[in-house]
Amino acid sequence: MPNATRCPSRHALLLAPLFLLGATPASAQNAPTQVEEVTIVGTREDVAATAGSATVVDAQRLEQFAYTDIQSIVRDIPGVSVQLEDGYGLRPNLSIRGTASERSGRITLLEDNVLIAPAPYSAPSAYYFPTVGRMHQVEVLKGSASVRQGPYTVGGAMNFMSTPIASARRTWVNLEAAEFGTTRVHGVYSDSTQQLGWLLEAHLWDSDGFQEIDGGGDSGLDKDDFTAKFRFNSAPLAQVYQQLDVKLQYARENSQQSYLGLTDADFAARPLRRYALSALDNIDTEHDQVIVRYLADLKNGLALTATGYVNNHKRDWFKTEGIDPDGSTSADDFERTSWFSVVQAINTNTANPGAALQGILNGDDSAPGAIELRSNAREYYSRGLQLGLDYDVAWGGAAHELEIGLRLHEDEEDRLQRNSTYTQLGGELVLADQGRLGNAGNRIQSAQALSLHVYDRIEWNQWVITPGLRYEDIDQSRTRYEIRPDRTSDPSSRAADNLRDERSNRTRVLIPGVGALYSVNESLALYGGVHRGFTAPSNAPNVDEEKSVNYEFGARLNHAGWSIDTAAFFTDYDNLLGECTSSSGSDCEAGDAFNGDAASIFGVELALRYDLSRSAAFSLPVSLSYTYLDGTFDSDIANTDFFGNVSSGDPLPYIPEHQFLLSLGMERGRWSAFINANYVDETCVRASCGQFERTDSFLILDLAAHLQLSDALNLYTRVDNLTGEQAIVSRQPYGARPNRDRTLSVGVRIDL
Repeated sequence: MPNATRCPSRHALLLAPLFLLGATPASAQNAPTQVEEVTIVGTREDVAATAGSATVVDAQRLEQFAYTDIQSIVRDIPGVSVQLEDGYGLRPNLSIRGTASERSGRITLLEDNVLIAPAPYSAPSAYYFPTVGRMHQVEVLKGSASVRQGPYTVGGAMNFMSTPIASARRTWVNLEAAEFGTTRVHGVYSDSTQQLGWLLEAHLWDSDGFQEIDGGGDSGLDKDDFTAKFRFNSAPLAQVYQQLDVKLQYARENSQQSYLGLTDADFAARPLRRYALSALDNIDTEHDQVIVRYLADLKNGLALTATGYVNNHKRDWFKTEGIDPDGSTSADDFERTSWFSVVQAINTNTANPGAALQGILNGDDSAPGAIELRSNAREYYSRGLQLGLDYDVAWGGAAHELEIGLRLHEDEEDRLQRNSTYTQLGGELVLADQGRLGNAGNRIQSAQALSLHVYDRIEWNQWVITPGLRYEDIDQSRTRYEIRPDRTSDPSSRAADNLRDERSNRTRVLIPGVGALYSVNESLALYGGVHRGFTAPSNAPNVDEEKSVNYEFGARLNHAGWSIDTAAFFTDYDNLLGECTSSSGSDCEAGDAFNGDAASIFGVELALRYDLSRSAAFSLPVSLSYTYLDGTFDSDIANTDFFGNVSSGDPLPYIPEHQFLLSLGMERGRWSAFINANYVDETCVRASCGQFERTDSFLILDLAAHLQLSDALNLYTRVDNLTGEQAIVSRQPYGARPNRDRTLSVGVRIDL
């Protein structure tokens, strides 16, 4: 198999905490070396030379359907699973090779090769997720090569590459309209000179929503995203080529999203229904990012990069949390029954508390102050400095591409939340008691991390060997404050006499890995590897970090127009970590964690591409992405508020056994059409997998067509969920949830 161009370096030395900024460089225009620091894989050609599993969904593939939902895009990536929730992918639940999917908290999420979760170590749940509609490329790196990324190496890393600065002046705008009052505007202006480049970008996305709230109201979103990039570089043939890249990005969202689902009976009657109890549910967010990256080509195979970054995110998710059937006179003292328990009780025909509360779900009047809504307000920051050194050298009869990366990082989540009580009257919620700020949570949790990795890509004859070692040194702390019964202090106060408890821990771990690629001939290559899987631990007492040993073996074939990449993998957990969040739907305190003990996952992945056409006049591209997963607990676990009663052999939650995406296209001259068929097996939402603890299997068909009227004008249309398939795709957080309804979109792209 011919060697592909080397994957660009991607590393980190995160050193200066307080205000060193972060980076997203574009490749050096006309530079003597192409240094692409925003990628973790590179191109599809680079995948062929990777000693492990990797996938690139490039711009051409993304443009076929012009998806704005990451949940639709990752169907094309073997080994990646999705737990659907809101139908738009605003806060997706992604899993790589069977890792826990909730809020994508067990995978390393990156934008332009910078950690992008709100607080990647102390609070990694993806309550912020990059706007996928503005992305240029999506990459997933699995297997032993994932030790270069971290801190989550069990499943791997997912990187979103934003729109690069153009090499010559380019201006374009994409206008799209769809059912349910949905509109999208995406525009880019970019240009470059020999030593300067810039880009201005806007992405505006609005929808009234596809769900129907009892009594009326929107269930959609309003999300705006703005990006500016600047590149300054020395003359391309300077003795030492240098480049400075700056990225500024801001996003805001206001969406009417809820945790409250439906009972099974109500779902069967009207799957797109939402109870009036969720009419006030709304999340309001702001996110800003600054990245500054410097790179220098020092010649003789030596290159240096330094990246500083700052991400700030704040959110307030105002949503219904539960009910006190008898009513409450004080929001500060409210003791609730969660809607998760209510829905399950109704499903199983349990008299208490279910049957009596079905009427409340249907809009009946409640007792005064019976319904709790919470202002889930949080602020996050994530900042650090990354340093990387690349050195290409021939030594011992082999070519070495050595990279050393160091990152110093710190992040924080600050919660100051309020419970309020409402009364349902005539199908509407009326405020009973606003409650005091801080009565629903007043805490700060933070993390500081130093990580180092060394990775060498060794080419020798037909072999590529990639040994790597990662070191993580993580300090975590949490401080909680509360209303003290013996005091009348303000619950939002962080004075010493309001202190509830403090805790901290430190984790130091070595994460080794090695991969190998053997080119049998020009068409066939075999690869495999083994590495330590690691998940940054929760800041909870008596809970171990998540650890595993991961194995994979695969083969790549490129012959006679066929492109086939298949791999088998096995994940052997020493300890599976369970972490309670509000979105888990479990009756546990958010932030608590639980040992899941031994577990294992066996899987098979397949990616296939071929052109069925035998004519030069048109092409018929076909592709298949298939994943098989078998994940089980390997030990018994006594009843916990998170896992429940677990017996050895019980299934791991939200892991579909079979899933595939089959895509068929036709391209002829100025027009093209594509159809995607996506199948996902039913999953168990809890280990017990009893009645009302399974999702449905489903098959979704999407159709897209393009007409290139001229070099400057492209018309397209798309139908999502062509057959109108409706299925229970999730039961978390609080009840059965639907997939998005059939949606027709039309759009035009204009190159100015």
